[in-house]
Amino acid sequence: MTHSSGAILLPGPLQRQIDELAQSFLQPQPTVDFSRPKEEPALIPPDSISWRMFKNPVAVFIGGVTAVLLEFAEPRVRDGVWQHSSFRTDPLTRLQRTGLAAMVTVYGPRSKAEAMIAGVVRRHERVTGWTSEGEPYHANEPALLDWVQATAGFGFTEAYHAYVRCLTADERGALFAEALPSARLYGATGAPASQEELDALFEVMRPRLVASPVIFEFLEIMEHVPILPIPARPVQRVLLKAAVEILPIWLRERLGLGSRWTLRPTERAIVRALALASDRLILRSSPAIQSCRRLGLSDAYLYRRW
Repeated sequence: MTHSSGAILLPGPLQRQIDELAQSFLQPQPTVDFSRPKEEPALIPPDSISWRMFKNPVAVFIGGVTAVLLEFAEPRVRDGVWQHSSFRTDPLTRLQRTGLAAMVTVYGPRSKAEAMIAGVVRRHERVTGWTSEGEPYHANEPALLDWVQATAGFGFTEAYHAYVRCLTADERGALFAEALPSARLYGATGAPASQEELDALFEVMRPRLVASPVIFEFLEIMEHVPILPIPARPVQRVLLKAAVEILPIWLRERLGLGSRWTLRPTERAIVRALALASDRLILRSSPAIQSCRRLGLSDAYLYRRW
């Protein structure tokens, strides 16, 4: 039923089931209490575009996959992740941690967000090695950090723009500005601060982006990892195709992501319906709602009309 302008609350049992599903994915052990400490601000203010955009779990999932595909197209980032993470052996836990890190960065109390980011930077200091092509890498290399930040911004923004609501140039500009404080904490001091800078970075990186079996292994894992209940598992593949579709066309061709990863019209309609519904559905246990409560805002605060 409609709860307020633009917001939806489902009947009790169904609402609880969906809420528990979202909580199990976004809140792995140990959990983060987004509702405390009371009144402590986040790195990004609640009236931001980011707070409204990241409350949408479907768009965040699609955008996150797009970001990873862009990262894995760069050999140093690809092998830094693939050689030093548990993604192949325990993909669900790895996905949960990554999703939680994004939520803490956007919604978490500033003290917890800064502590979490500092921990990530320390762990990345030990991530070094050689790519399969024989090139050295270091996870905290500024150029790689800038690329990772750029791919995340691209993925989340384009997923929301494509499947939820068209973002204006001003809103896109605001998203770049909102991302800069956390980017600097991660060490990505050269992360794009505008659409022009993002476009320029893509041109610089274009010769370095290459196909790899790792990309297809990643998609295979994502297709079968138990994120959704078994009856809804086919939807995961559709969401993966949605993530591939928002990659630049020239990069899809270079990576070999052809017609098999193209959405059919009915699938595109399904993705849009899910993304639009997710943008209006209040999930009381979500980081977005819990963070609104921390700041004394109503559960419907982020669901006001744009």
